[in-house]
Amino acid sequence: MMSLTKVTLLDIVKKQYVYKLKALSGVYISLVALQAFAILFSFMASSMFGSSTDGISLTVNYYSVDIVLVFTMLWAFIISITLTTMAYRNDDFTFVTNRLSSDLSNFAFLVTVSALGMATALLSGYLQKVVLYFLADAKTFYFTSLLNTPSLILKGVLATFLYILLFASLGYLVGMLIQLHSGLRIILPVLFLGWLFFGGMLGEVGIISQIGSFYFMESTFWVFLIKVLFSISLLKACSILITRRLEVRHL
Repeated sequence: MMSLTKVTLLDIVKKQYVYKLKALSGVYISLVALQAFAILFSFMASSMFGSSTDGISLTVNYYSVDIVLVFTMLWAFIISITLTTMAYRNDDFTFVTNRLSSDLSNFAFLVTVSALGMATALLSGYLQKVVLYFLADAKTFYFTSLLNTPSLILKGVLATFLYILLFASLGYLVGMLIQLHSGLRIILPVLFLGWLFFGGMLGEVGIISQIGSFYFMESTFWVFLIKVLFSISLLKACSILITRRLEVRHL
């Protein structure tokens, strides 16, 4: 006697998501390695102030883990592009699947690794403090992050997560564009680097600072949330549209 079990889209996405969490272990290793490398850079003071008077000398070094966050966002961008390559996308077809379920499971995976990257990046700040406390040649330490209120800490955690997810979503869209037209893997970097080089010579790279200010200099947290969530949604919608084009092409 045979029985037919109806498999829903949600069931397929769950299976692919769990499979990717287990199979893509190299992603976690690369995250740890890159953040460890960034932490070494963070021990170089990002700013310094010194003064002396009446025989008393004062030197103030300011340390932060901003470089760890930058490296984490770069990591999210790169692994998202890697996730769209044909080798990884073909792994999805070990299941009964379609392009939509593959995209949804990929996005769920990117949300998870973005949260992991956020957690390890923020925790690296405490590692930095411990190392500096025992190794730095300083008499007094002033940890400004310890003075933050719970609501401010929560906002910082959420903002860090969204920044990483934003770069992951951008990387995924770039990867899908490359899958649509393979020539873009050369054209996009050349255009970007050429624009930076020649635009810098001509003084026309202001758009980069404007984009940076749009996302990174917003003082109102709720406005920031709307900006980033809308951008992530737009990037994801564009990726799904490209996926449909790819699906039609391979029919």
